[in-house]
Amino acid sequence: MIVVMENSCTDEQIERIANRVIELGMKSHVIRGTERTVIAAVGDERKIKVESFESYPGVSEVLPILAPYKMASKEVRPEMSQIQVLNFKAGRGAVGAIGGPCSVESEEQIMACARAVKAAGATGLRGGAFKPRTSPYSFQGMKEEGLKLLAMAREETGLAIFTEVMSTEDVELVAKYADVLQIGARNMQNYRLLEAVGRSGRAVLLKRGPSASMEEWLLAAEYILNEGNPNVMLCERGIRTFESHTRFTLPLATIPYLHRKTHLPVIMDPSHGTGHSYMVTDMAVACVAAGADGLIVEMHPNPEKAMSDGYQSLDFPQFEDMMQRCRVVANALGKQFG
Repeated sequence: MIVVMENSCTDEQIERIANRVIELGMKSHVIRGTERTVIAAVGDERKIKVESFESYPGVSEVLPILAPYKMASKEVRPEMSQIQVLNFKAGRGAVGAIGGPCSVESEEQIMACARAVKAAGATGLRGGAFKPRTSPYSFQGMKEEGLKLLAMAREETGLAIFTEVMSTEDVELVAKYADVLQIGARNMQNYRLLEAVGRSGRAVLLKRGPSASMEEWLLAAEYILNEGNPNVMLCERGIRTFESHTRFTLPLATIPYLHRKTHLPVIMDPSHGTGHSYMVTDMAVACVAAGADGLIVEMHPNPEKAMSDGYQSLDFPQFEDMMQRCRVVANALGKQFG
């Protein structure tokens, strides 16, 4: 249920409605937009009589939330959200660029990547400290030492740090060093983990599972939002299809569809979505042209020697070229890129 407040309502009237929702055993989310303030009541609506809220002073109207995902829906927040972390921005005309290696391998490697990312004009640094790998014998990441190196890179460059958290017991540790917690495709429906990152106070990048439907993805985001964390970005990293010429299939239609259904920013991952470095730049440009709110791209000083995902990683000149081409498209659309 959404309680839409009048433009002239007072803070006391808003607080009164929010407290009443809580008294009825539901969660109350106050959302202040540029044009209106709404209070979303999320929970068992059988306890609520709509008519009782319509009579409160300051209330304009009371509406049902039809989408199964409540807080992520545009019914609750018609205007697009913008997520800002340090200098990184995504949404409402800002297209955030994130670059970095699949895995943090050494101080020399991550610092070189951070400097190249910043020099190219991007504002986010990605890098895996904990790596979920299909084989238990593959490189699993540097763990806390890798997190410390990411924090060192932020200290020098000012880039926002994006890194994956794999389990609930690691959330506090990763949040200590990272600015944005990434939920990987394998964990999209790990609901306890989603709740934990929702309580972390950090922004979250939620990747789509390779076989997940749009509704399942948005409901996964709902777990994070329902914990009171509004700073959620959706990341499309490609889905499984019958095609074999790419690692996954990167569906550009995801972008306009989600912009119609949700206010959350949409970040695209052309690295995993193609699996081949020669395709990444062209697909990144296409993502910006289709309206993406951000890009997350793998790059490495020497992709051929990367410990993971080297075949889909750009080298530094290729990353610079991608940034320049995407910036041209973003500028043509009247957006800020970087």
